[in-house]
Amino acid sequence: MNRQRRTTEKQGDEERGRWASKTEYCLVVAGNVVGLGNVWRFPYLCYKNGGGAFLVQYGLLAVFSGLPLFLLEISIGQYTQEGFITCWTKMCPLAMGIGVGQLVIAIFNVSFILIEAWALFYLVFSFRSQLPWTTCDNTWNTADCLDLQTFNSSNLTANETKGTSAAVEFWERRMLGLSGGIEELGSVRWELALCLLACWVFCYFSVWKGVRSSGKVSYFTATFPYVMLLILLIRGLTLPGASEGIYYYLYPDINRLADLQVWIEAGTQIFFSNSLTAGTLNVLGSYNEYKNNNYKDCFWICLLNSGTSFVAGFVVFSVLGFMAQEQGVSVDTVTESGPGLAFIAYPQATALMPLPQFWTTCFFLMLILLTVDSHFVMVESIFTSVSDLFRKFFRAPVKHEIFVLISFFH
Repeated sequence: MNRQRRTTEKQGDEERGRWASKTEYCLVVAGNVVGLGNVWRFPYLCYKNGGGAFLVQYGLLAVFSGLPLFLLEISIGQYTQEGFITCWTKMCPLAMGIGVGQLVIAIFNVSFILIEAWALFYLVFSFRSQLPWTTCDNTWNTADCLDLQTFNSSNLTANETKGTSAAVEFWERRMLGLSGGIEELGSVRWELALCLLACWVFCYFSVWKGVRSSGKVSYFTATFPYVMLLILLIRGLTLPGASEGIYYYLYPDINRLADLQVWIEAGTQIFFSNSLTAGTLNVLGSYNEYKNNNYKDCFWICLLNSGTSFVAGFVVFSVLGFMAQEQGVSVDTVTESGPGLAFIAYPQATALMPLPQFWTTCFFLMLILLTVDSHFVMVESIFTSVSDLFRKFFRAPVKHEIFVLISFFH
């Protein structure tokens, strides 16, 4: 009986697949949790919510909430050996609705690839001899456009203070092609469509063989962003005005420790950056050996995630401090979060450095690789969960690859 059970489990492993090694598993999980939230969300939240004092709330919630839940989700997947739909069915059939809800959220989260396409669009323009977001002599610029030198000048006239920077116009008019309102649909941005297609092609070849292909891709996509982060960190710390930016980043406001809103934002960041409740951790854990000891894995991955967020703050705020000094203003006037930081503020700052093309390329290459892992893990989680739900149909040879290909066309 035990021999028959072992034979059945072995056949299931061959059909479903396993991680080729513990290294591939750790790299894919690390690539999934370390993403854009570490670069463009955590530093701003830290500055906004008390600087160094915010690290107290963040650290406590990371230890007592983030790490236990991270371990729990990985363990559920490893124990059930199922995707995020059937794992709940296996534990409690009434809880299947949780998995279905996660599937709906995951399908909407696939739109995350748009940010990757935006970064690829900027990366292509980064190789031009004259960066297009620094000048106003382009076809998309308006009469109110201010080039980089004028925008950074402290002697602006009354009319110039009402103008828009070349970086904002490139973002809104060249790349996004914003229309006058919701009643104007606008036209297809063919350059963006081509960038989006390239991102989907890369994603397809990352997941078409399941964890066998995604594990191999992660050797590059999960490690190379740290090379870029290190290069940008060294460059940022050597810029004039960097110390002022770091001061704004870490200056502790003790009064914020008792602010409930700060605790809420710290908890939100923990859940967001650790990919908790998204279902991806269940799926990644399900490809582990049943008896795998994942205590150490979860501890070190969570520590890597939080450490990356902290270091990314120095990368961002050292450059913002430099930008503030160049413009003759305080750091808080140039501090932004989200797309405004990645596609407006940071490109402006790198354009002020020597060899701007190199630093801009490093930055957007880092953004692309940070989004690649999170995106293809989300896509892989959807395919795995649906395949586990209809096991007899999708576990047949070649059918999984066809299913993935057809899904990409939809």
